[in-house]
Amino acid sequence: MSDVMIAARGLTKRYGPHRALDNASFEVNKGEIVGFLGPNGAGKSTTMKILTCYIAPSEGTATIKGADIWDDPVGARAAIGYLPESTPLYAEMLVAEYLEFMGEMRGLQKDALRKAIKKVVEECNLGGFYAQEIRTLSKGQKQRVGLAQALIHEPPLLILDEPMSGLDPNQAVEIRDLIRTLGKERTVILSTHNLAEVQVTCQRVLIISKGKIVADDTPQALTSRGRNRYTVLIKKPEKGYRDASARDVFAKVKGVDTIRAIEAEEGAVKLEILPSGKDDLRAELFKAAVDGGLTLLELRQHAQNLEQTFRDLTLTAAEAGEDEDEDEEDEHEAKPVAKASAKDEDEDDDEPASKSTDDKEKE
Repeated sequence: MSDVMIAARGLTKRYGPHRALDNASFEVNKGEIVGFLGPNGAGKSTTMKILTCYIAPSEGTATIKGADIWDDPVGARAAIGYLPESTPLYAEMLVAEYLEFMGEMRGLQKDALRKAIKKVVEECNLGGFYAQEIRTLSKGQKQRVGLAQALIHEPPLLILDEPMSGLDPNQAVEIRDLIRTLGKERTVILSTHNLAEVQVTCQRVLIISKGKIVADDTPQALTSRGRNRYTVLIKKPEKGYRDASARDVFAKVKGVDTIRAIEAEEGAVKLEILPSGKDDLRAELFKAAVDGGLTLLELRQHAQNLEQTFRDLTLTAAEAGEDEDEDEEDEHEAKPVAKASAKDEDEDDDEPASKSTDDKEKE
């Protein structure tokens, strides 16, 4: 029997000319805890809604434990326990009533239902408020009830959309530990913006940006494959200083790829410098500052982490070069450095954009 729990092939979802999901393909194997990351609007929730058969893709398909979402949507849903970002609870019900109702909705009856409720109450530690109204529960307790309803039919796959959203640190740790325990017997897809949670909880990470899967690897591999980066803090002279002048100085250093201004203290400018390779550029950057007549207050090298890798993969070069566009009177050598990657990204997006325009014209 195949170890593949989810196999997505060419999933695309269009809303008019907009592509919320663009030819996304990936696999998730049995027993994996997979973090699903992406900025807001990247296509995470759309992907989850397609996998859980809440919406249909415009193109492509997926199988859940061998059941195709087109040909056997009931079989696909039966294999899934789903916790949406907005936990689906009925506030006027007791926890006991709600779990009984959800078990019956899943087709459980009599003894099987009682056993299932007893098991999820123990798994999710609901005994202390089992007889309370849901409206009286804390956010963390409600999340536990939401997890219980997702588990009540003993699905082999859990899909959790922002399960730690709105929780305080103590509640988040409790839910994280619970997810890790559940992941010992089930496959889990965890959508979250909390990268620290992904690093300690997940064995693998999928990153989506603009509807496309841009990374699929372990957290450790994603971190180690990245490049170090540098920040320089420069004293701003009282007269005759332009941010572009400092960028020009560092853009001439061999190995510099992108330069962008970031927030700095008053009277100084701070630049973030991204190299094109993994060579240590500190000596060259220091020399460039001296030769360029800049007063260097600080030069730091920063090791790559998952957050920086995420930003590299999802932050467009056009956004990275916004500051350069402010100095539009002169041509500066630093501008092409920051915009080279923007051009590449624009080329990547040309085909989908042109297709969408053609579709619009046909309409």
